[in-house]
Amino acid sequence: MARADGRNLAMSWIVGVMCAAVVAALLWLALPMGPVMIQFVGDTLRTVAPGGSGAP
Repeated sequence: MARADGRNLAMSWIVGVMCAAVVAALLWLALPMGPVMIQFVGDTLRTVAPGGSGAP
């Protein structure tokens, strides 16, 4: 990132760490939906795949 006049390096580090913490918290909260999404995507791909029976 380019250094711009008037930007405090310490403040940008603090904000960057806070943003990373928010992203990590959102990923942690979304983790339980992982297996459900994998099953949903797999069922969808089996349904639309050519030659598939379409029945789960």
